[in-house]
Amino acid sequence: MNTTLYEIDERTNLTANNKFELLLFRLGQAPDTDRHELFGINVFKVREILVMPTITAVANAHRNVMGVANIRGQIITVINLPRVVGCTPQKGTSILLITEFSGSTQAFAVEDVSEIVRLDWNQVIPAEGNGGDLITSIARLDGNVEDTRLAQVLDVEQILREVLPQATGSLVPEKTTPQIKLPEGKLILAADDSPMARAMIESGLNALDVPFIMTRNGLEAWEKIQSMSDTAISEGKTIQDKIALMLTDLEMPEMDGFTLARNIKSDPRFKSIPVIIHSSLTGSTNEKHVKSVGADAYVAKFNADELTSAIRKVLF
Repeated sequence: MNTTLYEIDERTNLTANNKFELLLFRLGQAPDTDRHELFGINVFKVREILVMPTITAVANAHRNVMGVANIRGQIITVINLPRVVGCTPQKGTSILLITEFSGSTQAFAVEDVSEIVRLDWNQVIPAEGNGGDLITSIARLDGNVEDTRLAQVLDVEQILREVLPQATGSLVPEKTTPQIKLPEGKLILAADDSPMARAMIESGLNALDVPFIMTRNGLEAWEKIQSMSDTAISEGKTIQDKIALMLTDLEMPEMDGFTLARNIKSDPRFKSIPVIIHSSLTGSTNEKHVKSVGADAYVAKFNADELTSAIRKVLF
């Protein structure tokens, strides 16, 4: 088998066990300290890693945009990631991470790349409440031990929203669309670990006048489904009387969207609940894997028309 295809298949298979691979890198000296902290990004988002090419400065660009690079004929915007997070590189920004997600391609300049680690999503805890609005979670690289190394998983969607807002789209329809009317008592259950993404999803669902409950990761959503099922049974109803569909991200701490979808579709109580994957992990490989776990639809972030269309398709 082609080596590249083998690596893709192997990484795809990790999701069957709630695992993923994290590319670790450093951005320089952290503010008010001499430490060079570890940061991470899901390997599935990284197209390639390059030695820094020639950068052409762009007039009147955002302060955190270094310029553009011509990578094999494609003009790609280069974001100064150390500057975004407030770090000071001691060795310069000599490495470029080319990333693809949400249907767009962009590059991030970093100080250096450390390694790729294979983790279970339960080694990753939500970052909310721990300070900082540019990270979604914190990875315990050596497991739940006292002296484990920690890596900050960046909220790339939030960073792009601030630096290149045109690249992240919107979930609020530009044109007035017919509202979605759910049966009385039913709602959409949604899960996403990014505060920015949750805010956008909430705005989009509010624009459609759809009742919803928002959760912060797959585990929280899975526990919510089960508690709502217990409540429904006590009322002489079923969970299908409560939840119209599940809308979930893929990359989430504690339990990812692949595992959540698989849990729902393999449980006789819940398997009839439609599941829509709403993720920045785009590409045919991810779309095929989404189908393999039983999800009913796959929508790339953030496109209001596509998400609305997917919701209508699975509900009516």
